[in-house]
Amino acid sequence: MVDYRRGAHTVFEMHLHLVWITKYRRPALSGEVATRVRDLIRDICAQQEVNIMKGHVAKDHVHLFVSIPPQVTISRLLQWLKGKTAHHLMAEFPHIKKQFWGRHMWARGYFCCSSGNVTDEIIAKYIAEQNIDQDEDFRVDG
Repeated sequence: MVDYRRGAHTVFEMHLHLVWITKYRRPALSGEVATRVRDLIRDICAQQEVNIMKGHVAKDHVHLFVSIPPQVTISRLLQWLKGKTAHHLMAEFPHIKKQFWGRHMWARGYFCCSSGNVTDEIIAKYIAEQNIDQDEDFRVDG
């Protein structure tokens, strides 16, 4: 049985694989910097009730596999993660600030895909079996 997360009025399970890279794919994430990135990501995710299931800080990119609550949008989460980590790293590590001039540590954009226990085919079949004609893709009762 799936162990769904619960909110005040919601039951949910939303798993995402997120990846973002350093500007120009510079290999700046190692040693103390990589450890600090990991710690900052943990703090930001905890503040937003985002559960980290797995993560990896590589020299030029970050992978996260997370479970997010419905009130957290993907774009907002990445804005927090990239913005707050860049702000803190540039303040705490002068060589990072020098390496990424212009206050841009991360490249624009990110990769995101969802993961779950239910496939697209299962959802489509479930909806299709709700007493509707097989020719219809979108049903209205009444």
